[in-house]
This record gives sequence, structure tokens and C-alpha cells, in this order.
Amino acid sequence: MIGGPPQKNRNQEESQMSARQFPDDVFEESCSRLPVPRREDLPDAAKELFDYFHDPHGGTYAGIRGPSCIRLHSPELLVLSVPVSRYVRYQAGIAEDVRELAILVTGRAFDSQFEWTAHEPAALKAGVPLATVHIVRDRKPTDGLPEAHDVIITLGRTLWEERKTVPRALYGRAIDLWGARMLVDILWLMGNYAWTAALIATFDVQVHPEKEPLLPPS
Repeated sequence: MIGGPPQKNRNQEESQMSARQFPDDVFEESCSRLPVPRREDLPDAAKELFDYFHDPHGGTYAGIRGPSCIRLHSPELLVLSVPVSRYVRYQAGIAEDVRELAILVTGRAFDSQFEWTAHEPAALKAGVPLATVHIVRDRKPTDGLPEAHDVIITLGRTLWEERKTVPRALYGRAIDLWGARMLVDILWLMGNYAWTAALIATFDVQVHPEKEPLLPPS
């Protein structure tokens, strides 16, 4: 085009920013770089999960957008992984507040806007105080927190941000709190959300426009 594209005024730019337009390589339906796969192309077990994701009353996994859509592109892996994800989230006996803090501290370590926006409300609903959520969000000290909250946040930061062997004292506190089996389950839960954060970052999963992003920009 001769002379280049027309210049946008400030109001137009602000309007477009407020609408949170997706990048041009992101599909609107899936909110990611991968399209929603066709149901007829999936094996039967994955078809059941496809239908569950589409069901607005499907609970935790409802919604074909985001990580759910990405996992459908590896249907065999999806079928194998969903029961494990359900177990560590709902059947392992992890307290709801500890579970949601474990997810938040993992999501924050990876600056995962999608994970944080999904789980900040869940953490508050599970009884995590807003001040504690802000400690994770703003990477503040954990002084004065209840023991379980202090340990799970410190454990997550050690693993994901410092990336070092868990110190003996911290390990001892975690074992005293949860025992070996539950600590393994908590770590699996955190690893599951680290994997999800990798999917989100690789396939540029966007928060749906109807939701307000809750994590401050990096």
C-alpha cells in the first residue's frame, strides 16, 4: 500500500488493547495455536473426553479451550493422563488450600497467566486468604504464614525458581506435615501444572476474552 497503513489514533489503540485481541497465529475457538481437533478423528475414549470438555456442566475439565484442546492433539496421552490428574487433585486427600497454593506457586514460577487466572479464584474459594495469594503473586516473604502454607510456597519456589535440591530442613518439615505418600502426590500435582505451563507457553494459550487476566505482566 502506497504511504503505508492509516495511522491509528490513541482511542482506537486503547479500544483494541481493551478487547485483548489474540495474536494472529492463535485460533479463537481454542484460544491457542492449535485448532480444536475434529471429534470424528479421535479414538473412542478421547471422544468421551471431547464431549466432557464441551459440556458446560462438565466440572473441572469443562471447556474445549486452552490446555484441554492441546491435550486432545495427543489423544492417547490425554486418556492416560486425565485419571492421574483427577487423582492428585481430588482423590489423594490433599487439603484444598494446600492443593491450590501448590498450583498457584507453580503457575507463578512460570509466569503462566492462564494458570494463575484459572486458579486464583479457586484458591480463594478453598480458603486461602487474599493476603497469602498476594504473597505468592508478588513473591513476598512467607513469614508468619501457617506452617503448611509456608512449606508449600517455599517448596515450590525452591523447585521451580531456585531449581535446587530441597534443603534437609525444608524436606523434614514437609515430611512431618504430609508423610511420604502425600508428599509424592503433592509433587506430582506440581509437576503436572509445570507440564501444563509448558504447553501453555509453547502453544501460546490465551486467557479467554470474557475473563480478566489476574497476574500482573512480567
